[in-house]
Amino acid sequence: MTTLLPPTPLSPPSSTSPFPFTQNLIFNSFSSSTLTCKATNSSFQPHPTSNPSNPTSLITSKNSFSASPDNTLLTLLQQRKTDEAWLYYTKNLDQQLPNPTCLSRLVSQLSYQNSTISLRRAQSIIQRLRHERQLHRLDANSLGLLASAAAKGGHVLYAASIIKSMLKSGYLPHVKAWSSVVSRLASSGDDGPIESLRLFCAVTKRIRRLSNLDLVKHSRPDTAAYNAVLNACANLGDKNRFLELFNEMSEFDCEPDVLSYNVMIKLCARGDRKDLLVFVLERILEKGILLCMSTFQSLVAAYVGFGDLVTAEKVVQAMREGRRDLCKMLREGNVEEVCLNDSDVFDKLLPNSVNWRDNEPPELSRVFEPNSRMYTTLMKGYMNAGRITDMVRMLEAMRHLGDSESHPDHVTYTTVISAFVKQGLMDRAREVLAEMVRIGVPANRVTYNVLIKGYCQQLHIDMAEEMIKEMIDTGIEPDVVSYNTIIDGCILVDDCAGALSYFNEMRARGIAPTKVSYTTLMKAFASSGQAKLANKVFDEMLKDPRVKVDLVAWNMLVDAYSKLGKVEEAKSVIERMKENGFYPNVATYGSLANGIALARKPGEALLLWNEIKQRCGMGNGEESIPSSGVPPLEPDEGLLDTLADICVRAAFFKKALEIVACMEQHGIPPNKTKFTRIYVEMHSRMFTSKHASRARQDRRKERKRAAEAFKFWLGLPNSYYGSEWRLDSVIDDEYKSE
Repeated sequence: MTTLLPPTPLSPPSSTSPFPFTQNLIFNSFSSSTLTCKATNSSFQPHPTSNPSNPTSLITSKNSFSASPDNTLLTLLQQRKTDEAWLYYTKNLDQQLPNPTCLSRLVSQLSYQNSTISLRRAQSIIQRLRHERQLHRLDANSLGLLASAAAKGGHVLYAASIIKSMLKSGYLPHVKAWSSVVSRLASSGDDGPIESLRLFCAVTKRIRRLSNLDLVKHSRPDTAAYNAVLNACANLGDKNRFLELFNEMSEFDCEPDVLSYNVMIKLCARGDRKDLLVFVLERILEKGILLCMSTFQSLVAAYVGFGDLVTAEKVVQAMREGRRDLCKMLREGNVEEVCLNDSDVFDKLLPNSVNWRDNEPPELSRVFEPNSRMYTTLMKGYMNAGRITDMVRMLEAMRHLGDSESHPDHVTYTTVISAFVKQGLMDRAREVLAEMVRIGVPANRVTYNVLIKGYCQQLHIDMAEEMIKEMIDTGIEPDVVSYNTIIDGCILVDDCAGALSYFNEMRARGIAPTKVSYTTLMKAFASSGQAKLANKVFDEMLKDPRVKVDLVAWNMLVDAYSKLGKVEEAKSVIERMKENGFYPNVATYGSLANGIALARKPGEALLLWNEIKQRCGMGNGEESIPSSGVPPLEPDEGLLDTLADICVRAAFFKKALEIVACMEQHGIPPNKTKFTRIYVEMHSRMFTSKHASRARQDRRKERKRAAEAFKFWLGLPNSYYGSEWRLDSVIDDEYKSE
């Protein structure tokens, strides 16, 4: 089974290395043209960025091995015969490493090929150097190119680990290398945007330490780098950090461009500030920045995201009519919605929005005509609103437009197919695919993935498999999304073996599994009662450095054991969670509570309730204070109802009342009808034995009081409030109890 080599994070070499890194060792050259060093029979020339007189130089003229293999390898590399050079390296240099020049150039050219096989080969070199503690042989060019290639290939975590390792080892990568990783992280899921911010700050912090910035001019952030990190802030909705970085651009002589303001449109959308969209457009015009179609596409996408299809249609129609007063039109529809706040950071980002009534809206410098992407974005709005008829009408209208730029493309047709799939109209979706083939618009991988998902949702796995075969026949290789979809479809039809088969096929094709791949396969095994196999898949996910395990994956494993009533195993997983820095949430506790109920272990329910009570702040004294660093818990109805049910059935009435009080405190109405039924069926004859010894009666006196209190809460006859209630009887009972 062929898979990518596991890209483990790089680590700096040991201090015993003959050429250790130092903080003063800075490399900035990035283009492959600098990698033209030539070797002689006795020695080779140093890299342009190295200093032979410096003891920390990466290149030395003293070689402990023959230069002849290096000459051959370098000649192949200079002739751009990268594949032949790789074969020569694997056959002739498996015992001794080539010199640093050859190694750096080989990694660089493999990275530059930007294919899965070449990337795998470059990673194997890194892995070998790391194992032999010889990473210092590579220069910044090769590492930077490898990071860029890895990021472009979707191995973002691996790319980030390379950049971080370079920073720790004294390198400053070229801005094109580290900004590409920042950009990919900003658009990735999970904690990608946060990691993007951290990486950006790590690089700029290192740059600021140097007094002579000319030494690092190739590493300094440019406008593209700032756009990448601003995109991360927009994806997080962090307007304060956005403002801070936006104002910081001038420090490095960077000026916001049209893409910077396009990202600001996204920030306004994430911040629920539809009223500010027009002022972003006006700000671009005031600054004299050349507009591009991406700005109008961002505007239409923002209005569609807000569900304001009327305004989105107005923008498209105004552009079709050749109007230049777009800002005026948007202002007129915006008058009643402006809600600026003097303390809002948007006032500083968009100063023109503060006193906007005092200024006339600017006009566009020229006429812009809508393109197919704008029409497609509007069609997505129709799809989300369920307006299939309007979407089809727009498709027909686009076909008859005179401007070729406005004709429907593969994205447009894929949007239509998505709409039909969403409505369950698979036959019509296939008709659109056939139409694409007839008019010569090639379908892409996304198109087929949408159709595969539609068939899986309708449980037609055989049709989904046919779509995969058709995709391959047309020359389109399925990706990880394709396999994740078909694996999930197998789960829907309880075909656990099929899910595993597709998972193995995906890995055999060299497609790296994602977190969704692992968790989907775990779900397959968990649903079929094979918790141990789910655990094995989880362990593989833990070992995969390309995947970041999250709380959802942990909870899935807890749920797998809980569904089988294996409480101890589930508790063991929770302990591992805590050791790895994850704290159980409501879903975790809910699964464990269900497992306890299934296993009929009420004692475990008491232990679980004590932990939940502490995190809810309901304990007594120190117990009410959660442990340092442990987040508070907001319990839901399912969790508390399950615990209360267990306690009532086990006659733990005092604990049941505590749980009921917690439910009422959080605004959750307890199900008194259910608890009354359980009590009557299971405990109505409790404490009625007349033959119990005095000692036994004393031992259960406390339990009887709790039972009476619980009956009082249920509204059943009890010692506090009997069917013939009298105040003096209650007083007499109190004296007797004393």
